[in-house]
Amino acid sequence: MSLTSAIYGCVGTELSDAEKRFFREARPWGFILFARNIADPDQLLHFTSSLREAAGHDAPILIDQEGGRVQRLRPPHWRAWPAGRRYGEIYGQDSERGLHAARLGARLIAAELRSVGVTVDCLPVLDAPVRGAHDVIGDRAYGDEPGLIAALGLAVAEGLMSGGVLPVVKHMPGHGRARCDSHKNLPVVDASLEELEGRDFAPFYALRALPLAMTAHVVYTALDPDYPATTSTTVIGETIRGRIGFEGLLMSDDLSMKALKGDFEARTRAALAAGCDLVLHCNGDMAEMEAVAAEAKPLEGESLKRSEAALGRVVLPSEAVDIDSLWAEFSEITGLA
Repeated sequence: MSLTSAIYGCVGTELSDAEKRFFREARPWGFILFARNIADPDQLLHFTSSLREAAGHDAPILIDQEGGRVQRLRPPHWRAWPAGRRYGEIYGQDSERGLHAARLGARLIAAELRSVGVTVDCLPVLDAPVRGAHDVIGDRAYGDEPGLIAALGLAVAEGLMSGGVLPVVKHMPGHGRARCDSHKNLPVVDASLEELEGRDFAPFYALRALPLAMTAHVVYTALDPDYPATTSTTVIGETIRGRIGFEGLLMSDDLSMKALKGDFEARTRAALAAGCDLVLHCNGDMAEMEAVAAEAKPLEGESLKRSEAALGRVVLPSEAVDIDSLWAEFSEITGLA
């Protein structure tokens, strides 16, 4: 039986019988974790194993482990990581030191994730904030200048991949101008195509060879005045695949965010028809997941090829690293010591 073009979340720290049955039948491509799914390392390793068992394959398991406000693994069982902006501050003083810190932090995050069965991190954030934008991105961004964002984003991606974890660049083609939080409302960006190309698209263009990316639930009136990127054939076809040149595996942002309208069957159909290879549903609500599953088509054709290419980029570390030594070095550079 083919895998389906969906990624799902779960409700708690262990799977219910209903979730096991659903995942066995739905055969999702992967899963995503949140704080509600996490108690301690032993529980989480068992939980990720149970997800794969339920799905019937070695499913990718995703997490948002950025640092700062957005990190699902937290003390006391895991380390606290700085927000992305901290790397930008270090980079501003010494670019090589900033790049080293970003790469080192991501390598350490990868080690923590791999130890509990997590294989994909929704990072780096390549959005370029502008003055007056909503702080939903804020210090999650490495800085305000596209060149700096691209350089640090690449360092983070390299650090993750060196530890056997795939990166997901977000939020394509750019969330930095949004004046509201797409979790709650639909942002509309009125910048010209020239402005978008000169700033917002630039980091994504620079990192277009990375294996996975996530769309933004944002309307760009210069590209498509009617639909957000996630459900816009024009934005995905002409901008993400065209101007930016991204050829990797493209997933939607969370379908349950309030920026999107319509029932979950309609949201799923729209995202896949627009050109998303995968749809992401995060909150674990069974009725919503069943609605997504009703429209989540088998992963096949170009989407299957992109998936195989992305997963083929996973290279496990050839030798163990001294985590304590790397953490000491990282803490000294970032000022956490």
